[in-house]
Amino acid sequence: MNLEALDGRLLFAIPKKGRLHEKCLSILAGADIQFRRHNRLDVCLVVNHPIALVFLPAADIPSFVGKGNVDIGITGHDVVLEAKMQDNVAEILRLGFGKCALQVQVPESGSIKTVDDLAGKRVVTSFEVLAGEYFDAIDTRLELSGDRRTRIEYVGGSVEAACALGLADGIESGDTMRAAGLHAIATVLDSEAVLIKSSVPKHANLAPLIQLITSRIAGVIAASKYVSCQYNIPRSQLSAAALITPGRRAPTISPLEDEKWVAVSSMVEKKCIATIMDKLVEIGAEDLMIFNLDNCRV
Repeated sequence: MNLEALDGRLLFAIPKKGRLHEKCLSILAGADIQFRRHNRLDVCLVVNHPIALVFLPAADIPSFVGKGNVDIGITGHDVVLEAKMQDNVAEILRLGFGKCALQVQVPESGSIKTVDDLAGKRVVTSFEVLAGEYFDAIDTRLELSGDRRTRIEYVGGSVEAACALGLADGIESGDTMRAAGLHAIATVLDSEAVLIKSSVPKHANLAPLIQLITSRIAGVIAASKYVSCQYNIPRSQLSAAALITPGRRAPTISPLEDEKWVAVSSMVEKKCIATIMDKLVEIGAEDLMIFNLDNCRV
């Protein structure tokens, strides 16, 4: 592919592998961003919009967006902070997937019980910047200086092995390490996938397209959180039913041929649907049906 094929196109960075990749592909499909990636190429053209997808390591995406090399991208909130690009990119949308907790973990059988106990010792992590900032604050509070300050050592992977081998007193990790005999003593950061753009966009003419894509992705995310709940209810119980299924703004109420009954349709949170159905049945609702949403605008 030559550079001329990218002229005038919105460059959209997508994680090329890892925990965010498959979910991003699902989001693109839900937003009707159609493409075909040939031979695992890292750049491909969208066929129904003036967009080119650029597949990059998630850790590189904040820098590419912040420096204006691409226009928007999806990566982790923690990755933005670790790259020190929070002043160069704007988080347009939190996406609700790829959630993880960056935690300080130590051996369960060890003597270290709090982060204050760990201060001044060795900590290995693949999040060197975030760990450094976190323990710098603790060291300062405890008035540790010079060689007494916490030593942060970078490890690209297998951080859980460092404690077992005696190479570190604690680790900072986004993974659960209980199987390795470790447990968390503090949470540094809760993270999730975010849609980002440059704080100073290079292509002002692409702003409407960025807004369109943002709106579509927001619709896909919302649709994954909600379902449509439909049921029939005696008119005398309508007030009670509306309290159970208030909807985003208000439930949709339709008359039935039997004037003593009405039909109700309402958006409800997917995670609450079982409890909501139980409550509706208790007040006399019948013919309950739940429909998944492919996309929506809320």
